[in-house]
Amino acid sequence: MLLLLPYMEYLGRLAEPRNLADIVLVFLLVYAVLKLVRGTRAAPMAAALGAFALLYWLAVKEDLATLEFVLRSGLLYIGVAIIVLFQAEIRQALISFGNRFRMPFTQRHLGQFGEGVYDEVILAATTLASTKTGALIVIERNVGLKNIIDGGVKLDAELSYDLLISIFHTESPLHDGAVIVRRHRVAAASCFLPLTLNPRLSRDLGTRHRAALGVTEDTDAVAVVVSEESGLISFVQHGEIKRGLDAPKLRAVISQALEISTKREKAREPNKSPNPDAETEEVPLV
Repeated sequence: MLLLLPYMEYLGRLAEPRNLADIVLVFLLVYAVLKLVRGTRAAPMAAALGAFALLYWLAVKEDLATLEFVLRSGLLYIGVAIIVLFQAEIRQALISFGNRFRMPFTQRHLGQFGEGVYDEVILAATTLASTKTGALIVIERNVGLKNIIDGGVKLDAELSYDLLISIFHTESPLHDGAVIVRRHRVAAASCFLPLTLNPRLSRDLGTRHRAALGVTEDTDAVAVVVSEESGLISFVQHGEIKRGLDAPKLRAVISQALEISTKREKAREPNKSPNPDAETEEVPLV
């Protein structure tokens, strides 16, 4: 009975609201981290760090002096190594945390686009697809893209079909790169985006698709991609891509992503029910 007293005392302390809240918060934190790294390149690196920690524990337990000395020296740099190895995942986690716990008085721009604005993007994408002209249009949302805009050619022009077609014309000096759309304006053109490092992507995806995946992995932006080889239209959000879209399907996924009301569209087309997932091709994996 005396041996059980420490455990009973411990269980008694767990019943306190403060300690219960402490355990729940730790559980949620660990769950969020595991969910974040699952299916990414961070998972095998995290496993390697875990094996490193296990090896150090065995060296201490079994009194392996030489191995313990070597591993202890490596522990001095483990913090810097974690930051370097997981910088993309840490950045994405902070962005996600900030979006989920945004202050109530902070203005959100998810519904910033009116019907006529994204119609310009859809019309330009379908026109470019018909001529197999490559294009990459990135729509900024809550996370600012100022660093990417500063690296391109600043325009700050009203978004229009004619402007997008002119930019992506093969003879235009601005066609190579991405167009960044901020609210109702084209903020910049010829912008270069970070490429995704996802090793599971098909080799059929070119640089434009990988750039669109990269910027949507790091931010909450969405992207419309027109393939130069096949003329297929793709929509990218949260590092996931839908390919083979036509104008109605592209309209549906943009409306859903930007939380645009579709009442006008339903009034114009009462017999059509847009389904962004219907007959679309997901990312082919290797």
